[in-house]
Amino acid sequence: MEIETNPRKSDGIHREIHTFVLRQGHFTASERKAYEELHEEFCVPYSEEKLDFERIFGNKNPVVIEIGFGMGKATAIIASENPNTNYLGIEVHKPGVGKLLGEIREKNLKNLRIIEHDAMEVLKNQIADESVSAFHIFFPDPWQKKRHFKRRLVQRPRTDLMSQKLVKGGYLYFVTDWLPYAEFGMEQLVATEGLKNRYDGFAPHQEWRPETRFEQKGLDAARVISELMFEKV
Repeated sequence: MEIETNPRKSDGIHREIHTFVLRQGHFTASERKAYEELHEEFCVPYSEEKLDFERIFGNKNPVVIEIGFGMGKATAIIASENPNTNYLGIEVHKPGVGKLLGEIREKNLKNLRIIEHDAMEVLKNQIADESVSAFHIFFPDPWQKKRHFKRRLVQRPRTDLMSQKLVKGGYLYFVTDWLPYAEFGMEQLVATEGLKNRYDGFAPHQEWRPETRFEQKGLDAARVISELMFEKV
């Protein structure tokens, strides 16, 4: 997937180096059924035209984007507990998309939509500047080997792009169970123009965020859960 010819374009975003690897994965019967039946209704097609959130959600409520929601457990819970906020989840793993579509149906969620595409391309081409109230990034791949650091999601210029899309007062909330990535992310976010740490160092645990499967794995392995929250100033 790495193509090093012309690795950086004029917008400063590494277009050929992805922050993810497509996993083949296997649908369960329920995930496949939900994907086939609900994809057209709740998945927003990728295009290079800016999204009209009011048209998509039918209201002017604030919009939160979650990048890489995995199987969508936390996404669905947060959306169900905050009906006056709209949520847009971005994920490339089809079984995870199918699972979250099933949750949308089961919980009758009107405030949740999905885009099945590379998040950086979505942000650059589909999301208007100063239109997003928050970014949620929960347990992204830490890309532990140094030669793979360039794939990490929470780093400049990717965080510069997220800052550009946030409204004033909006926030970026990053959680990881890999301490070196948390420290790396802290350095990158501190250096990101327009963002300021809401806390003095790492953020306290946000009680409204549900525990995820990846978080439990980290706890079981005695790893520290680090949370960072930066806001647009």
